[in-house]
Amino acid sequence: QVQLVESGGGLVQPGGSLTLSCAASTATLEHYGIGWYRQAPGKEREAIICMSSSETLIEYADSVRGRFTVSRDNAKSTVYLQMNALKPEDTAVYYCTAEMYYYCSGYLGGTYDMDYRGKGTLVTVSS
Repeated sequence: QVQLVESGGGLVQPGGSLTLSCAASTATLEHYGIGWYRQAPGKEREAIICMSSSETLIEYADSVRGRFTVSRDNAKSTVYLQMNALKPEDTAVYYCTAEMYYYCSGYLGGTYDMDYRGKGTLVTVSS
């Protein structure tokens, strides 16, 4: 069982930036596919980013492409989500997910759930 803990959420003004972290309980994240999804109040969840376990494939949803960037430090078992040019519609609870040897098939389409998920961190974009 892998525990994931997100952090870094908070209140930010439109146009601002925020970096989320996701710390895993494993010794390393090597060989894990990583994903982020978000859920705004009263809305369906939206998968926004997937990085394959080989790190050769990174997929971004249209809604965040060009503004959000995912990265990882396998040795620290931590994934990062850099969010720039934030908009009020980015307000949501953000969750990180992980699964070993996963190559992102179906993730952004919302048809696949990875094995592990954190409890989320709230991001509020408001003036």
